[in-house]
Amino acid sequence: MAPDRIPADQYAAPMRGILLAGGTGSRLWPMTRSVSKQLMPIYDKPMIFYPLSTLISIGIREILVITAPADQDPFARLLGDGSQWGLRLSYAVQPRPDGIAQALVIGEDFLGGRGCALILGDNLFHGMNFGSWARSDMELSGAHVLACPVARPSAYGVVEFDADGRVLTLEEKPARPRSRYAVPGLYFYDSEGAKIAKSLPRGARGEFEITALNEYYLRERSLRVTVMDRGSVWLDTGTVADLARAAEYVRVVEERQGVKIGCVEEAAWRAGLIDDAHLRRLAEPLLSSGYGDYLLRLVD
Repeated sequence: MAPDRIPADQYAAPMRGILLAGGTGSRLWPMTRSVSKQLMPIYDKPMIFYPLSTLISIGIREILVITAPADQDPFARLLGDGSQWGLRLSYAVQPRPDGIAQALVIGEDFLGGRGCALILGDNLFHGMNFGSWARSDMELSGAHVLACPVARPSAYGVVEFDADGRVLTLEEKPARPRSRYAVPGLYFYDSEGAKIAKSLPRGARGEFEITALNEYYLRERSLRVTVMDRGSVWLDTGTVADLARAAEYVRVVEERQGVKIGCVEEAAWRAGLIDDAHLRRLAEPLLSSGYGDYLLRLVD
C-alpha cells in the first residue's frame, strides 16, 4: 500500500461536488460541433477525467455531472454511475449555457442543503498536495475561491488585493484588470450557495455570473481567497491553443516523472475508495494502451 493513501473515513463529509461540463465549446469549433469539449482528449485521457480526479483528491464522493442536453448519454457511457471508482455520480442538463452560477441552481435538489465544491469541466489542476488544503472546507461557512497569477487576466474573473492581502474587488473579464490574479474554475460554497445563486440577476453578458455570487459573499465578509502556490498548476483548456498546451504539459510531466495526471482510478485508490484488488481489475481491460500497466505498477 502506498504511504500517501488517505483513509476513506476522512471523506465522510457533508459536502457534495458539481462538475459543470455544459456549453457549446464554440471556441473549439469545428472540433466540438459533434462532440462535447469535455469528452475530447488531453493527451491520454478525456478532459473530464482531470476535474473529476481533482474532486476525488479533495474528498468528494457524491458528484453531479451537468452536461448540455445532447451530451448526457456519451458522458454516462464514459463514467457510468461512478461505482467502479467508489463514487456516486448523478447527471443533470443545463438547457443553455447561461452561466457558471446556474450550476448551483440546477444542482439544488442534488445538494440537499449541503455545501458544494463546484469545478469546471475544462479546468486542469495539478500540484504537490493540491487537495490537502481544501479538505478543511468540508464544514465551510461562507465561500472559498482560488487566485492564480496569469499573463492575460482580462479573460477571467479577476480578484484585487490590498497591500495586506485583503480582497478589495472582484470583476468578471474586465477590459482593464486591477490585478493579474485570476479566479480559477474551482469554487467552494456553504449550504446557502444554491439559494443565493437563485437570487442573482443576469449580468451584462446575459448570464448568471459566478463572479456575482462571489461578490455577494465578499459583501457579507464571508469570502476566503487562497492564492495558489508556485508548486501548483492551473490550466484552462477552452481554446485550441490552451488545449494543445495542456496536452503538452501532461505529456512532459508523465514521460519525465513516470506519474499520471488526472488518472481517476489512481485518485480513487489513493483516496481509499477502492482497494488493490479492485484497481487490478480496472487495469486488466486497459493493458493494451499502457494505461493499465501504469495502474498495475501502483500496486505491484
